Amino acid sequence: MNEITSRFLPQEDAQRHELHNEVHARPSARVRLPALIVYVAVLNEGISREQEWAHLRRLPGHEDLSLESLKGNFLRLRCDLFTVKWERHTEFTRYSIVQSLPAHADWGAVLPELASHVDTGTDWLRCLPGQTMAAIHLGMLQADMTVSDLIPTAQAWLGDGTVLASRMGNTTEGLPHSCILTHFLIGADGFERMLVLAPEGTSEARAGRISQRVLEVETYRLMALRGLPVAKNLSSMLSAAELQLADITGRLERKGESDQALLDLLVSLAARIERATAEHGFRFSATRAYDTLVSQRLAELRERPISGTQTLGEFMQRRLSPAMATVQATEKRLASLAERVSRTSALLRTRVDIATEAQNQVLLEKLTRGQELQLRLQVTVEGLSMAAISYYVVSLLLYAFKGMKAYGVPIHPEIAVAFLLPLVLWTVWRSRQKIHEKLHQPDA
Repeated sequence: MNEITSRFLPQEDAQRHELHNEVHARPSARVRLPALIVYVAVLNEGISREQEWAHLRRLPGHEDLSLESLKGNFLRLRCDLFTVKWERHTEFTRYSIVQSLPAHADWGAVLPELASHVDTGTDWLRCLPGQTMAAIHLGMLQADMTVSDLIPTAQAWLGDGTVLASRMGNTTEGLPHSCILTHFLIGADGFERMLVLAPEGTSEARAGRISQRVLEVETYRLMALRGLPVAKNLSSMLSAAELQLADITGRLERKGESDQALLDLLVSLAARIERATAEHGFRFSATRAYDTLVSQRLAELRERPISGTQTLGEFMQRRLSPAMATVQATEKRLASLAERVSRTSALLRTRVDIATEAQNQVLLEKLTRGQELQLRLQVTVEGLSMAAISYYVVSLLLYAFKGMKAYGVPIHPEIAVAFLLPLVLWTVWRSRQKIHEKLHQPDA
């Protein structure tokens, strides 16, 4: 029985608290500037929660971490000088390490080395269970966003590549509260670099929300793009299937091929299409969902352009949108092909049904003719049967009259039988008629 939490309310649903707390399930971190966030997202296919739990227990001071604490798919672990945030999603798991920014990586540094300065230790990071999907070094610094050398200085910190930059959000004075700069390139250490500049006095909560939105944009972008290789690989198969379907339709129109051969080809083609739909349907649906999340997170950034650079939203629009259009077109093409195969199958079934109906009509006519012949034969046999029955009755009567004559009755057997012969014939005929009447009477 569900626990009643209030004397003012009826019995509580078992899932009430779980559903209510979902909105609080993944709170953003509180980040004190300047900070370095080492972020890694790994694909967790085939990786159990127990494996991730065992790895988290390797963090200093968390040897007694319970498996039950991972039940909510979100966990923040505080260590001496850093925090680790663990988030498990359907297809991937995210690890965010929030630590102090190394002194050599402050504003104005030239391509500072960051990979070896992770506070968890490089071995712990390298042994994360799963396959790396996204890895980002996000530097969050306090700096003046209005300086004239903003882009060149950020270029030096990020490394070679075209810098994308935008001012983000609105303060109560109507001014942006931070600036994001990146080039979306993977460096020699395997990490992308992103830089967030914020003025002094930026709250830890705001810095945490900014970091979460920026990291989610890149994560969901990469997850959305996982549908693109699938769409490209399906292209050749779909082209071949469309040509085969056109050929089958042409044969169906020309009526030069047996229905069974066409049916075998259609069944094989339909099975191939259904298999592709079953294998890749989830990927296409996930791509749509991730693309929607990217758009939402970009809208939440409320970007403002910086002269001479592209914003993250503009870059996504120009680069991500064509990929998403390709995936959507492939999904629609697959669905359309399945529908066309179904229509062609319906046409073939119609032709087979018409042919079967014609065969059944011919067979019915043959059966009708056979029944007519059988009826004629039956009438003939019945006529012969009447003669035979009459003969046997007359013979019996003749024997009866002969016996009577032998007994002394004055009777001439042959003359008596001759007089009774019409009566015998009429009686046999009448008996036959009564049998026919009973057979043709409707059931009561």
